[in-house]
Amino acid sequence: MAALKGYGLCCMDSALHFPCPKPFQQGYKRSSKWVSPIAAVVPNFHLPMRSLEVKNRTNTDDIKALRLITAIKTPYLPDGRFDLEAYDDLVNIQIQNGAEGVIVGGTTGEGQLMSWDEHIMLIGHTVNCFGGSIKVIGNTGSNSTREAIHATEQGFAVGMHAALHINPYYGKTSVDGMMAHFRSVLHMGPTIIYNVPGRTGQDIPPRVILELARASSNLAGVKECVGNKRVEEYTEEGIVVWSGNDDECHDSRWDYGATGVISVTSNLVPGLMRKLMFEGKDSALNEKLLPLMGWLFQEPNPIGLNTALAQLGVARPVFRLPYVPLPLAKRVEFVKMVEEIGREHFVGERDVQALDDDDFILIGRY
Repeated sequence: MAALKGYGLCCMDSALHFPCPKPFQQGYKRSSKWVSPIAAVVPNFHLPMRSLEVKNRTNTDDIKALRLITAIKTPYLPDGRFDLEAYDDLVNIQIQNGAEGVIVGGTTGEGQLMSWDEHIMLIGHTVNCFGGSIKVIGNTGSNSTREAIHATEQGFAVGMHAALHINPYYGKTSVDGMMAHFRSVLHMGPTIIYNVPGRTGQDIPPRVILELARASSNLAGVKECVGNKRVEEYTEEGIVVWSGNDDECHDSRWDYGATGVISVTSNLVPGLMRKLMFEGKDSALNEKLLPLMGWLFQEPNPIGLNTALAQLGVARPVFRLPYVPLPLAKRVEFVKMVEEIGREHFVGERDVQALDDDDFILIGRY
């Protein structure tokens, strides 16, 4: 039956099964006591914001094929606002060096320190500037299902290619609640689920992923931080996995079946990380990069990365609290690492510097 003129809904739609209220009946004149259509209050009646435009549209298989995805850093101006000029340079460097996707506003990009307005703006900006050259995956996950739904709706509305979703953290839920949380967003578009118990305090059991994969073709795969045995468990079931641990990603890719990595280190050495993911087993290169990876994660991410990018001169030395730079001794270590690996492999063109404590700006209000 055709949709009712002016409302876009048919009261006799088999999915709704409710009688036509009086405003829909032919010849009825709207009065001052008119009430809104019943469809507006039908439980679980959800119409996500979707566009028919295809400029940046992708499908789940496109996301599943990505091998190098960079969890991109968000640089700041001295007053704490986004430094979009520096951000654009960082994304361009990723594209030029063969990264296939970026996570916008993830842990590395400090989405946890953004307002949702900032967050969605940055996703939209990235799509608008780079969506034709690289896949844009917006971190629209939350421990609040309501916020996750709203942010994911907005993220897809501004054109992101896929969403990244974490399980509810701090206010942890049951396995059934976890399933309901993911189901509430999966129908909107291609989705990567992120399992990082070290941050959430709760592992996502494999049975959750397996059931969601059977229920929705939008599940692109899992960013997995538990380890390579879990990676192997999923790949044997035909589920796409990206290593969430840079120091394990080489073995994950070539020994355990992972499709690739969602990487922090590729912010610094994207070309070398591409080699690690694209050109077969290279234990020598992996060994060469392991000290850098260890340095990056000696304190919680993104502290090391923020410090390194400031030292390389590609981002201003501005930190949104509670993040603060690594101490001077660690900054000196980084200078030596850059020299050992080769400055030409790192982003930026300036000489690497240790920087003094007074060079850094720490911002609590922005």
